[in-house]
Amino acid sequence: MTINIKKCTFEDLGLLQEISVETFKETFKDQNSPENIKAYLERAFNLKQLEKELSNISSEFYFIYSNEEIAGYLKLNTNDAQTEIMGNDSLEIERIYIRKELHKQGLGKYLINKTIQIAIERNKEKIWLGVWEKNESAITFYKKMEFVQTGVHSFYMGDEEQIDFIMTKTLI
Repeated sequence: MTINIKKCTFEDLGLLQEISVETFKETFKDQNSPENIKAYLERAFNLKQLEKELSNISSEFYFIYSNEEIAGYLKLNTNDAQTEIMGNDSLEIERIYIRKELHKQGLGKYLINKTIQIAIERNKEKIWLGVWEKNESAITFYKKMEFVQTGVHSFYMGDEEQIDFIMTKTLI
């Protein structure tokens, strides 16, 4: 298996939208109403919104490829792009998704290791993320990657308020 990670550019906008919608639906459609999924997808992954996020100098997207095929992606935020005020010594993983059929192949670990590398290069002291309290497989994965729960915050799926665990990995 050949693994490659590539930083996204504006030329990747269509592919970014495609993989974002596909992986989000795969992950959450069974636990949420179709109306709330549709509302979230339309708000979060429309081309204008993704272009705005890609334009933000404090946000970066990365694709991960397995054997030349797009397998998933990662969105990182620093500084004021973070979805919570965590300080300039923090780096946020806002999104990390792998296609369902490629789960359990170590691809998430590659993306976490890429995040650690970037955080160290930028002198960040910690990495944090929000994960839905009902996403037990993701929580288990993050615990294996040495993240610990440090708080909670609200996440809105359409009109439904959900609780995300904030999980943090300290680097120093």
